[in-house]
Amino acid sequence: MATKPKRSTPKKKTPAKKRRRKKSKKTSNSKRNIFIVLALFLVMSLIAFGYFLGQKNITENEVKKSAPVVKKVKQKKIVNQKYTTQKTFSKKAHKIEKKVEVSRVKKEKQSNEEKVLLAYRAKRAKLVIIIDDVHTRAQINAIKALNMKITPSIFPPYKTAENSHLLARGLKHYMIHLPMESDNVKFNKQYKTLKTSFTKKRIQARVKELRTLFPTAKYINNHTGSVFTADYEAMYILYTALRKERFVFIDSMTTASSKVKKIAHGFGDAYVARDTFIDNVQTVPAIHKQLIQAVKLAKKNGYAVAIGHPHAVTIKALGSAKNIFKDVDLVYIDEIYR
Repeated sequence: MATKPKRSTPKKKTPAKKRRRKKSKKTSNSKRNIFIVLALFLVMSLIAFGYFLGQKNITENEVKKSAPVVKKVKQKKIVNQKYTTQKTFSKKAHKIEKKVEVSRVKKEKQSNEEKVLLAYRAKRAKLVIIIDDVHTRAQINAIKALNMKITPSIFPPYKTAENSHLLARGLKHYMIHLPMESDNVKFNKQYKTLKTSFTKKRIQARVKELRTLFPTAKYINNHTGSVFTADYEAMYILYTALRKERFVFIDSMTTASSKVKKIAHGFGDAYVARDTFIDNVQTVPAIHKQLIQAVKLAKKNGYAVAIGHPHAVTIKALGSAKNIFKDVDLVYIDEIYR
């Protein structure tokens, strides 16, 4: 009897084999996971890179769009820089201008002094005689009749001589006799007397009025004015206004405290003042005595300024003083500036 072949029974897997299979499976899964992660990372990187490129394009477009604004800002900076440069240039220009002005004032001062000093350089001394308080045609005629170089100083119009300014018509040499505040109250009643209490605007208005009344006038001296000429602030305002209207102020020296000299020299101007009054005592001998004194001062200093008034006795004394003037030249006020 044939024997049946034995069935081969499957061999049971050993635990070691099972562990190896599991380990291989785990390794396969890990590799797959790593691959997935890498794939995801690559995809994310591509997305990020694409986003970055998109953002870059947007930024560049925004920059292009905002370029005009940037340009404006730069222009503004340039303008500010220009302003700063202009400001710096302005400061430099101001310094240069100031130096030029100082130089001009010095030259003008020197020039003015030289004009006055011409009297010193002349072969003969010069004597200026001014007749104050002139306000009538008869006074002008009396001065003319002397046939001497005498300068009338005419009052501006006032209540009893409303047309006194018309006396200057046709005269080449004359002055304005301006009423100014005195320490004697009765003298301050003169019409439109300038007072230290006046505002700057009021003083300037008065000077402009004088220019209108006397369009050809150049010289002005003060009537009384001991208080006004001693007040630096008021006198400075007046002097500045007079210069602006092309007037030259001659100081009648009614007070030793006058500030006119200081102000005139501050502007670089020559200072001319009265040396003597000739008719405080109204007799011919007394007036002649004062004229002799004036001649002595002229010979000593090169020129002198004497002031009198249109009294009949003063006119008479001047008419008989020709011998007193033999050593000097009688001149008008403007001639000592030549």
